[in-house]
Amino acid sequence: MTIQFDRAKWSQDSEGFWLSLMVKVPQQARQFVEGMQDKVYDADIKIHREKRSLEANAYLWTLCQKIAEAVRNLTKEDVYREAVKSAGKFDFILIADEAAETFIHNWSSRGLGWIADRTDYQQSGFTQIICYCGSSVYDTKSMSALLEYIVNESKELDIDVRTPDEIAKMEALWEGK
Repeated sequence: MTIQFDRAKWSQDSEGFWLSLMVKVPQQARQFVEGMQDKVYDADIKIHREKRSLEANAYLWTLCQKIAEAVRNLTKEDVYREAVKSAGKFDFILIADEAAETFIHNWSSRGLGWIADRTDYQQSGFTQIICYCGSSVYDTKSMSALLEYIVNESKELDIDVRTPDEIAKMEALWEGK
């Protein structure tokens, strides 16, 4: 369960230390507390970021297609994968040599942008792998970075980078004159 909050405070009483959150949706907090069992829970607290929008995703793929057409020897999927590797989210893992191939296969089978490559780092019996995440799990900040990369690549190829909304507004203004 994810509960959004915008303020917090801590206090102490005879039972111990407390973290209190000013929640955005009180019903969620009440539902959680009423459903709690006599178990230990984990809380992962981080700054809230909206998920990437479908419009941003569609725009990304439109530009990937335009780049592929301009370059001619690439597909839009190739362009997307290169963008993920150049500007996307990634992490490094160290894994036993004998498990590396299976891990790479399983990671890469999650989707087009899920890329796993061996690095040059060497440690006896272990392989270092760089793991890129596909844009389906990006928040708005990560998606903006990926989109900015694709927009810059498009501009270098003299590709029109105006969004469909920008074009529609310009056409409406033009028709109004």
